[in-house]
Amino acid sequence: MSKKSSQSLADELDRFILPFRVDGSSEFHLKSHKPAEKGGLDKDKAAEIIDDNRKRLRDFQEKLFAHDRWSLLLIFQGMDAAGKDSAINNVFSGVNPQGCEVTAFKQPSSRELDHDFLWRSMVALPERGRIGIFNRSYYEECLVVRVHSEILAKQKIPQKLITRNIWRERFEDISAVERYLARQGTIVLKFFLNVSKEEQRERFLDRLEDPTKYWKFSMADIDERALWDKYQAAYQEMIRHTSSAAAPWYVVPADHKWFARVVMGSIVVRALDRLDLKFPSVDKSELGEFKRVRAALENEGKGGAERKRSQKVRRAAVGSSAAPSKPDTTSSR
Repeated sequence: MSKKSSQSLADELDRFILPFRVDGSSEFHLKSHKPAEKGGLDKDKAAEIIDDNRKRLRDFQEKLFAHDRWSLLLIFQGMDAAGKDSAINNVFSGVNPQGCEVTAFKQPSSRELDHDFLWRSMVALPERGRIGIFNRSYYEECLVVRVHSEILAKQKIPQKLITRNIWRERFEDISAVERYLARQGTIVLKFFLNVSKEEQRERFLDRLEDPTKYWKFSMADIDERALWDKYQAAYQEMIRHTSSAAAPWYVVPADHKWFARVVMGSIVVRALDRLDLKFPSVDKSELGEFKRVRAALENEGKGGAERKRSQKVRRAAVGSSAAPSKPDTTSSR
């Protein structure tokens, strides 16, 4: 994109980005972010923006893959029923799956527990030229593990290292890793889908009323809902201590899924736009080689067409000579 078109894109999309960006430049309070925000849009206008962003993302992804220098890591966090799965599916529905990989982090396996808490995420990082999506992430280690302290006891950490400072230390470790990734060419974008407790209740009821959605519901979700205030406090601390210019958080209003998709799609598109991605250029020697190959292919095509014409003429000639002559039906007088 040209500088002019990039500026136009910024003018169009930044109003859906900047109000929700948290980069550590000011104090963060989760309660100041409203889950039901709609950005002055209705669903029809939002659908147009979502569709435009899909097309832009598809074009940017092709350049990202061809350029093969940068990578993109997207982290999705949120309470149960916040809309993480559907957001990933919707925003990235137009991208080439060969250049995009989604990793969903569940309860750690015994093998994963034999490593440090960041290990399983590090082995899933995206390669250069690709988009990696973490559906939940290493941030669970500062959320569910903090709310459920009994989980920490199962992580095989030497007892003397488990102190009251462990959460601050984990924040520091995560921030250091994200700073390192940014310095290596990985753009880190982090989304907290900020859903209200009332909207979560409505979505749980929706799952319980629709047999096709039973599989999405777990009684554990209700147990976690009872700990809502503890989780909100944990999210606030986590975002407050791990937001940076290199790896900002975006607190996405998630009560209206269509607006959440506008926000997330706009953020990803603008991040890729800033990279000024271009298709790789070729030098003069390669261009010369391309011209020779093109000429050879074109001549091959001409030769093939000439052979087809010759074969057609031969078949016609053979058919003519092989045709039986008509019998003489006139009688001699």
